[in-house]
Amino acid sequence: MKKYLVVLALGLMGIGTQAMAAECPIKIGGLAPLSAPGSVTGGEAMRVAMLLAERDINAAGGVLGCEIDVVIADTEGLPEKARAMMERLITQDGVVAIGGGYHSSVGVAGKDVANDRGIPVVFAETWNDTITGDKQKYIFRIAPLSSWASGVIWKFGAQAPGVKKVVIVTENTDYGIPAAAEVEKGMGSKGISSVTFGVDIGTQDFAGIVERVKAENPDYVIVLLTGEAGYNYTQQAADAGIGPQDIMFHANQAGLESKAWWENVPDGNLAFMARIGVPETMYNESALKMAADYKSQTGKDGVESYALEAYDSIGVIAQAINEAGSTDGDAIVAALENISHEGTLGRIYFPYGSKKDPSADGKGDEWWHQWPDPAITMVQYQKEGEPSNTMTIVYPDVYKTGESIYVGR
Repeated sequence: MKKYLVVLALGLMGIGTQAMAAECPIKIGGLAPLSAPGSVTGGEAMRVAMLLAERDINAAGGVLGCEIDVVIADTEGLPEKARAMMERLITQDGVVAIGGGYHSSVGVAGKDVANDRGIPVVFAETWNDTITGDKQKYIFRIAPLSSWASGVIWKFGAQAPGVKKVVIVTENTDYGIPAAAEVEKGMGSKGISSVTFGVDIGTQDFAGIVERVKAENPDYVIVLLTGEAGYNYTQQAADAGIGPQDIMFHANQAGLESKAWWENVPDGNLAFMARIGVPETMYNESALKMAADYKSQTGKDGVESYALEAYDSIGVIAQAINEAGSTDGDAIVAALENISHEGTLGRIYFPYGSKKDPSADGKGDEWWHQWPDPAITMVQYQKEGEPSNTMTIVYPDVYKTGESIYVGR
């Protein structure tokens, strides 16, 4: 593709030529796990969403007079791959900012590479608190904090009738370990005992773990396994008589990919899951359009929360570059700290950063460059084969569309 320089009304805007010069197309990186052991279903959803964002931004006139080119990098869900992909995107592909990202381990490992090189990142679906908690200049996030999302999971479980003992099955990653610890702590505060079993990412045979879980005789099982591992554990547990139709059962949000869920977990009805974002009936105009395009392109019944987050991560970056009037990393950061982006998830902004430290409002470091308003709901499949966009919202009350169906008691 022919490259050229665009210089926009420099004298009129009072901005130097060096700051305003943009090489077309403007390249933005997009992180997604497209190979095992990463969550391939989640990664493919994010890839489609980020390329839809590219299409929509270019149709609206692009950025600084240029089209954008979203360069997708396969992280495989692995920290060492994340570092390599960050380096490749920055040093070989020439991206000026990076969006996307599914696995927390990818965010934890990759953020230092980008920050050291002065490349802004808006992470889409990486929950680990330290990603923003390290208070790095170039790192932002629109996904919820792990401590916050895990809080919704344990609070929902703690208010369910008869829950006295919980077993957590988690992956040994930067997502799974702190999320399980947060759930254990929360349950303990309500007098509910917890036992955690950890497994390595990519595990497929859960026979031994299933038997150990069964031996604990829990009232509630919480599965914090991403991607295909979550499908495999759930069906193997169901085959052993300790699945969603046997006991109160929380499955990871990969289950929101309803076609893949029912193909891989035919006994997955009545599973609970956490979902980011408001229900489809409350979508704004941007979300409705994106969802319609996404469904048309993928043939799916609904759009997953991580697809919306991926789409918005590219949109936020594009708006910040336009408002900065530059592809310079420092200028983009300044624009991000002042941004108000009307995305599919709502109005995205970052109240804490260089101008106001989180401590000013009594908040921890994890709120640095963190979007504070993502909605989190608990949903449940209540009909076999139903699409995820019609799942019953059972918690919290502000979004509730129906009552939970509890089994095993």
